[in-house]
Amino acid sequence: MLSPDKISDRVAEAVASISYPSQPAGLYEPIAYTLESGGKRLRPQLTLAVCSALGGDVETAINAALGVEIFHNFTLLHDDVMDAADMRRGRPTVHIRWNDNTAILSGDAMLTMATSYIAGTPAAVMPEVMALFNRTAMEVYEGQQYDIDFEKRNDVTVAQYMEMIRLKTSVLLGCACRMGAIVAEADRDVADAFYDYGVNLGLAFQLRDDWLDTYGDPLIFGKQIGGDIINAKKTWLLINAMAECRTELLDILAEDLDPEERVNQVRAVYDRLGLDGRCRSLIAEYADKAISSLDDVTLGGDARDYFTSLARRSVDRSY
Repeated sequence: MLSPDKISDRVAEAVASISYPSQPAGLYEPIAYTLESGGKRLRPQLTLAVCSALGGDVETAINAALGVEIFHNFTLLHDDVMDAADMRRGRPTVHIRWNDNTAILSGDAMLTMATSYIAGTPAAVMPEVMALFNRTAMEVYEGQQYDIDFEKRNDVTVAQYMEMIRLKTSVLLGCACRMGAIVAEADRDVADAFYDYGVNLGLAFQLRDDWLDTYGDPLIFGKQIGGDIINAKKTWLLINAMAECRTELLDILAEDLDPEERVNQVRAVYDRLGLDGRCRSLIAEYADKAISSLDDVTLGGDARDYFTSLARRSVDRSY
């Protein structure tokens, strides 16, 4: 299997090699701004890593990896508009640097770009990869709609929330992993195992994002801390707190407070309930599930170490 550094470098090289038309600049400059901003680039790295771990040629998986990465970033452009988010990866979001219309239109263009890259996968596997991509995209949209709907509800259960983040976040990681297995022409049970790995890894990552939004360092996290609380977004932390201190929390959220004070008061409730530690324990559980998903897959020692280490890092990452 390729080393983690070589996988990361190959993804960075592929993203840097994307060419954009010069005009209209208002359409393409925000796309370049977004894709060049870095980020973890976890999804394309998973596609290449799985392909390599299963004996495939990573060069045949580059288009699939780019398609997944561009699609992911397209969703972020639109998500930032819907959430009125000011910062992403330590920089102003596209709708802040330009405007809402630009973020929407550039996002639309990114979706088309993503589909074009997916269509460029090897002909023998392209129909299966495209079907997986389209199915996953619809699930991501469903998850986003649930997320929007939940903002208006105060009766969201933990089970409903976990299904929402599975759709909105986790299935795309599962898709990235399965694409790598498909391009490597692996058996279906192996592709299924890697899909499960990606989904459980995604749940761990999203729960960690929830935790970081409340307890992270804004200089490292790259986003405003407390944004979920300010926007009344339902997170694992808020839903569990609602179940135990509903009246108190509703009063805080209804009060006309300075945003920083609102965040501080809600976080104090979380602290009193021990939700900080409880959330971190759940993140570790999903990381363990991701690792165990690959128990029956034959992998070289370096490959197993790679996927195990990645899952473990999801527990303690700071951005």
